[in-house]
Amino acid sequence: MKLLNGLLVLFITLALVNANGAENLPQQYWPTWRGPLQTGVSSTGSYLSSWTTEENVLWKVDLPGIGCSTPAVFGDKIFVTSGSGEKDALLAFDWDGEQIWSNEVGSQIKGKHRNGSGSNPSPVTDGKFVYCYFKSGNLAAIDFTGKTVWKTNLQQRYGNVSLFWDLGNSPVLTRDSVIVAVMHAGDSYVVSLDKKTGNVNWKIDRNYETPVEGDHGYSTPILIERDGVESIVVWGGEHLTAYDVDSGKLLWTCGGFNPDNKTYWVTVSSIVIVDDVAVVPYGRGARLAGIKLGGSGDVTESHRLWTVHEKGSFVPTPVAHEGRVYVLRDSGQLVCVDPKTGDTIWEGQFPRRSTKYYSSPVIADGKVYAAREDGVIMVANIKDGFKFLGENDMQQRLVACPVPVGNKILIRGEEQLFCIGK
Repeated sequence: MKLLNGLLVLFITLALVNANGAENLPQQYWPTWRGPLQTGVSSTGSYLSSWTTEENVLWKVDLPGIGCSTPAVFGDKIFVTSGSGEKDALLAFDWDGEQIWSNEVGSQIKGKHRNGSGSNPSPVTDGKFVYCYFKSGNLAAIDFTGKTVWKTNLQQRYGNVSLFWDLGNSPVLTRDSVIVAVMHAGDSYVVSLDKKTGNVNWKIDRNYETPVEGDHGYSTPILIERDGVESIVVWGGEHLTAYDVDSGKLLWTCGGFNPDNKTYWVTVSSIVIVDDVAVVPYGRGARLAGIKLGGSGDVTESHRLWTVHEKGSFVPTPVAHEGRVYVLRDSGQLVCVDPKTGDTIWEGQFPRRSTKYYSSPVIADGKVYAAREDGVIMVANIKDGFKFLGENDMQQRLVACPVPVGNKILIRGEEQLFCIGK
C-alpha cells in the first residue's frame, strides 16, 4: 500500500485537481478538520507562538451560536458551521473577518454535553462545494456563493441516532461522493451520496455486538488509496473496517479491541495513518494499537502489529508528522510514538488543570498547538524532543482544532472566531 504520510494526496490530486486544476490550488488551504492530508499538519508557513485576545489578533468576529466544529479553508473563504437561533447554519468569511454569507440548512438539535453542540461535525470542501453535516441529521452541499446545491436529512431517512452524547462524525469526500459513518446504539451504517446530486450511491449496515456504549462512535473515517482504488477506513463499534468507496463492499475487518468486554469503551478519537499503519486509540484513552492496512476478510490476528497501554488518547485525535505519531492525552501529556513499533520516543507534559484537552492538536512550523477546554492554547517546539514555549488564553471555551494556514492561525472559540498573525 502506497500512502503519502498516511493520506492522501487524494484530496489534492483527485477531488481538488479534478474540480479546479492543479495550477489553481490556493495557498490558503485546509479542506478538512485535520488538514490537507488528514494528519493534522500544515507543511508550509511560519506561525506565532505567543498572542493574547488583543495582541497579534488580526481580527475576531462574533459567531451566531455554539459550535465545536473546526473551520475549513479554501483560498479566500473560511467556512464555519454553527447554531443560529434554532437553525443549523454554514457561514462563510473572508480573510478580513467579514461575513460573506450564511446558509441556514435546517432545524437544529442542540448539544447536551458541556463541550458539545449541534454543530460538532466539521465542514469539508473540494473547492467547488462545501459539505456540512449536523447532529440533527441535516446534510447539505452548498456552493461558494452560499446557494444550496442539495440537502437531505439522514435521520429522517434512516432513523434517529441514539448516542449518550452529541454526534461528531465529520463527512469525508472521495472523487465522486460524500461519505458519512453513523455509529450508535441503533442500526449503524455507512452511506455514500453523489457529491453533485445528493443521490444515494450505496448504504451498508455496520453493526457489531458490544458491551454498553461500545457501539457509540464519534470518530471520522479516513480515505486511503491503493493501486488507484479508493477505500474508506472506519473506526468504531470496537472494529476497524475498510470499504470500497464505489460499491460499499467490505474489504477487511479488524477486531479484538475489547477482549475483556469492558463497558463504556466508546470511540471518540479518530485514527491516524502513517505509511501502511493505522494508529488506533481505544479503551477510553488507555491503549494504542498499530494495525497494518490491507488484506481481506478478518485480519484481527494477522494485521495487529503492536499494542501499548497508558499511551492512548480518549478524545483528541493524534497527529502524524515526518514518520512519527504525536498523541495528546486528555491530561495534557504529549507522547511521541514510533508507528512501526509503538515504542515511545519521548514524552512531554503541558500545564494541567481540572479542565481537559478535548481539541485535537495540530503541528505547524515545527511546533505543536494543543487547546485545553478552558480556552488556553499551549505551544511546544517538537523539532528535538519536547520544549514548552508558552500558553495563550482565549478566554472562552475551546474544543475545535486550531487551523494553521497561510501564516495565520484560525481559532474557533465557543463565542468567536479569531485570526492570529502579524
